[in-house]
Amino acid sequence: MWGPRAIRLACATAALLAFACFGGPQRPATLDTRNDLCAYCRMPVSNQRYAAQIVVPGEDPRFFDDIGCLSNFIQRNTAPARFTTAYVADHRTGEWVIAATAIYTMVPALETPMSSHLIAHGSAASRSADMVAASGTIVPPSQLFPLGAPDGNR
Repeated sequence: MWGPRAIRLACATAALLAFACFGGPQRPATLDTRNDLCAYCRMPVSNQRYAAQIVVPGEDPRFFDDIGCLSNFIQRNTAPARFTTAYVADHRTGEWVIAATAIYTMVPALETPMSSHLIAHGSAASRSADMVAASGTIVPPSQLFPLGAPDGNR
């Protein structure tokens, strides 16, 4: 039989595990460019440098082939599940960065999968090192995500 101390220890352990699982942003999923389809336009997500994703605990990730598709999806689905996190790929490195903190650039001459002409970077240094971004204009995240991009803390 479990005593009061053992029960408290079990409850504390369960609380720590729950916090570890839901205490911050969910980790980005790995994109499979051969099989993953855009959750908005249903086109193949074939180039991670233009891609985005939404991760929710207990659900399959939703990938997007273009930042414009992520923006449209979030604007149409205004009540994301708790602990939802949106990521965009850094155009220069291909690494996933939290969408709410990314730097966005509109590059009219750049062809993106769904013609949004948007790229993202995880930092000003990454943007400066990306020659493609030099001819573009910075776009504030509030323009793409008027209600805010999910950052895992809602």
